[in-house]
Amino acid sequence: MSKIAFIGAGRMASAIVRGLLNNNVRPPADLACIGSPADTTAQQLAQATGIRLARTPAELLDGAGIVVLALKPQQLAALDPAVPALAAGKLVFSILAGKTTAVLARTFPDARNIIRAMPNTPGAIGAGITGWCSARPLSDADHADALAILGALGRQVAVPENRLDAITGLSGSGPAYVFEFAAALREAGAALGLDRDAAQQLAVETILGAAKLMAATGAEPEDLRDQVTSPNGTTYAGLQVMQKRGFRALVAETVAAAAARSAELSSA
Repeated sequence: MSKIAFIGAGRMASAIVRGLLNNNVRPPADLACIGSPADTTAQQLAQATGIRLARTPAELLDGAGIVVLALKPQQLAALDPAVPALAAGKLVFSILAGKTTAVLARTFPDARNIIRAMPNTPGAIGAGITGWCSARPLSDADHADALAILGALGRQVAVPENRLDAITGLSGSGPAYVFEFAAALREAGAALGLDRDAAQQLAVETILGAAKLMAATGAEPEDLRDQVTSPNGTTYAGLQVMQKRGFRALVAETVAAAAARSAELSSA
């Protein structure tokens, strides 16, 4: 199995590393990381997990078959010029928002192949979902390695690259929308006299339980909605307000705005 080198050691890199280790997909000796001189995230990740801390790109990429780009997108342009040559013949796996496989191919012209992925923040606890694509068809070995990395974050769905902006708008940014909805539920409960902590717990557990019910049953959200909605009942009254205020249109506009911004970043 290929050794994996991480350029960047932030939240997503840490999530992948911990997922690979916790699932016994790779031992610590097969993983290495390097970070920015401006922070200590790589040192902290190496100390916490036992993976190798590299001091130079050559040390990082020596013996590695996969290079995971987990730095900030704007840092790609300032990447150490030695990295592309050292990555020749290796699989480049990018989680950089807005960086297309064409852009990555210009930076890594001699890469064995390039994968572009859009994970989301629940990946930090192995509960994420990641949309991804590859520049060219993957070999069986590279496909297996890709699924191992993606599996460290949760579930995955392979899509054409021209659908990744939509995935960014829906699931990449989606957790923030859910967090905002949870905050709105909490504040609404508090406004009706509930203790704020109790309102917070009620909001979180309601969202968590509803999501688990959807996942467990596989039912359409509308069907589950209808099951809990009695004619002229309490839920009906609340849903009528959402309908009148154009709740679905607002969500559609929100997702479209995030997807459009992703497309702007991709073409920058």
